[in-house]
Amino acid sequence: MTITKVSSVSQKQFLRPRLWFDKIMALIVLANYTLVIFDLSYVPLRDFLVQERITWSIKIGTFERQINLLPIPPRLSNFITQYDIIKGIEPYRDTAQYLRRVEDLNEAVNQLISQQAFADSDLIETEKLQQNIETILADIRQRSVAMVEQNPFQIANKTGTLERIKNKMRRHVFDNEESSAKESFRKFWSAENFQQNGWRNELNFFDQEIAPLIATNYFRPVGESGEPFDNFGLIDTPFFILFLMEFLARTWFISRRHTGVSWFDATLWRWYDIFLLIPIFRFLRIIPLTIRLDEANLIDFKAIKKQASQGFVAGIAQDITEVVIIQVVDQVQGTINNGTIREVLIQQNTTQYIDINDVNETSELVKLMANLIINKVLPEIRPEAEQFLRYNVEKALIQTPAYRGLENLPGIKTMQSQLTERLVSQLYQGLSVGLQGLLIEDAEFDRLLEKLVEKFSTSLGDELQAEQSIEQIESLLNDLLEEIKINYIQNLSQENIENILEQTRSLRQQTPVTRYK
Repeated sequence: MTITKVSSVSQKQFLRPRLWFDKIMALIVLANYTLVIFDLSYVPLRDFLVQERITWSIKIGTFERQINLLPIPPRLSNFITQYDIIKGIEPYRDTAQYLRRVEDLNEAVNQLISQQAFADSDLIETEKLQQNIETILADIRQRSVAMVEQNPFQIANKTGTLERIKNKMRRHVFDNEESSAKESFRKFWSAENFQQNGWRNELNFFDQEIAPLIATNYFRPVGESGEPFDNFGLIDTPFFILFLMEFLARTWFISRRHTGVSWFDATLWRWYDIFLLIPIFRFLRIIPLTIRLDEANLIDFKAIKKQASQGFVAGIAQDITEVVIIQVVDQVQGTINNGTIREVLIQQNTTQYIDINDVNETSELVKLMANLIINKVLPEIRPEAEQFLRYNVEKALIQTPAYRGLENLPGIKTMQSQLTERLVSQLYQGLSVGLQGLLIEDAEFDRLLEKLVEKFSTSLGDELQAEQSIEQIESLLNDLLEEIKINYIQNLSQENIENILEQTRSLRQQTPVTRYK
């Protein structure tokens, strides 16, 4: 007991720092995987960051609506979009200049409105502002037509964004989506349109609906590998070095600690860590992450694994059971149809039987069973057996006409009870003694028993070898197996697998599970 205690304490002292190391490494893997997921999802989610809002677009036929779900603070958006440097994203020159010209128009319009607010405003300055606005509008109209024709969104795989811009502009100007997109832009960026609908209203529409979509466009150069430029390796390299050093140290330690385990075997032992060292398919790092979190006791995946396995079993248990049973029954039927049973019965008397131990197993089994029944079973059941015999003897006496005529005489009842007890005791004792005699070593008894068993099997084989008997047996067996497939397997299909799984879960809950903390 003392040695066991010392061993248990020393093992815990060894495992405690190792568990803390596993926890730290699991958290580092979690941090790395968080960066991986952020990197993989940054480009698809960048539109929301640039627009500073999370939106949900619904389009059913001609009906289209955009629902703003959640605003994103501008500071947070500007901070996160600094990640453009890592992904090699740059503002697309044409669309960026387009938005700058719209900002110039906003400034010119604001100056014109401020100038017109004063009664003594300079007419010459006002005319210059109007001419500047006309020049800017003409430039924006030209850029709008070029944007529709050249599709600068194609490089960033955002042609759908351009289509949304054109549809929004068509609906706003012509109240439909069938009109020309170029004409929609030309009419929108005209002085007549702004004077008719108001400068502020039209510019607010563009700033809220069109400008955020144009701002999502970007330019991303292509590297020598033919893939878009990506600097995520600069972030991932320190993690790679750490994971590589830990992998080499762990596998070396495993190969040294376990006898007969080479370094290569140890690398297979930690196969899941290899995903941390592969620079492609980084999303597969979820495999070592989940295993490490479970090993470090940070997350318990036993419940998830149990539910997943039970769901899998529930889905295929019925099909597998049916297939297995049908296959077994078909094999048995094939054996019958191939005449295997017929050959066994025919060869029973013609083939020499091979004895491997010079022991007649049949007679020995008979002796063994007789020994168990006589020496073990009969003494245990003697009270019940005597009660059974007593009941039958009394019943036989009562049904006897002579006894019915004497049962009313004095003393007959008492004498009948005494005789019955003595008779039952002698019968059971005689039976036990007779059976005990069977256990006495008797060569003649053994010879006669073997002869009886041999004669019985020979006679049975001879009768079964008859053509009519074999055909009848084969036919009955085939019909029986066919009925089993129809009835039993059909009932099995109706069996509630969930009840079986419920019983399994109950048994698992009753079994204590120990886990090192």
